[in-house]
Amino acid sequence: MVCPGGTTVIDISMEMEQQDCPFIDTTADHDVSFSSFQWNFDGRDRELETRMVVEGESRKALDNALQALQDHRNMYSCTLRKRMGETAHIRTTIDETDAMQTIRANDGYVTGPFHIEGGSETWHVGFDSTNSANDTLADLERNNEFSIISRKQTALADMQELIEKRDAAIELLRGSQRLTATERKTITTAFESGYFQSPREMTLSDLAAEFDISKPGVSKNLRRGQRKIARSVAGALEHLDDSTERP
Repeated sequence: MVCPGGTTVIDISMEMEQQDCPFIDTTADHDVSFSSFQWNFDGRDRELETRMVVEGESRKALDNALQALQDHRNMYSCTLRKRMGETAHIRTTIDETDAMQTIRANDGYVTGPFHIEGGSETWHVGFDSTNSANDTLADLERNNEFSIISRKQTALADMQELIEKRDAAIELLRGSQRLTATERKTITTAFESGYFQSPREMTLSDLAAEFDISKPGVSKNLRRGQRKIARSVAGALEHLDDSTERP
């Protein structure tokens, strides 16, 4: 239930498989991922402008993905802003997709960054009423495949606290985006396989065998990734301290 006076927000996270999204199509065919850090919707021209980080499994994978993105029928413009190895920063403008149109038609709005990988996209959207949220989900089912990751009702008081701590959240997000695809996979595999447990359930030799590289090589990837994460955590803690001390 929505409290009287519109004092809550319905926040939904979902995995979306749109049939008309250039980014989803590209990740379905190429070993890359996209993470947005800025987006703007032009209501007049019905276009979505985004700035995104693209990460490929290799330089060749990134090359092929960027070309596929340029050639996609729903891509209006794709500009390469910066590139370092298998990671790139791009600015794009795409046509409004069916899912975007459906969410906007029901007064929904984006509440968090997009992440696209393996042919699906993580969406974070909000609604000001339960009816709007339910109507949107029903309409989305007609032309899109999706699954709900989470659905929660957030009071405005809690929302205010989230806003005050947004800088800490952004710092953590940026830290994860600084990881290369190799660093992310190495850390994820190490965590899921028990490398960080005490006692360890996976050794450095096991990790090296998993990625078919030398022990020094996998150790280097781990250290680099951990250093980036630690830096972002330290920055986030500073932001949390600032928000706590603020009167």
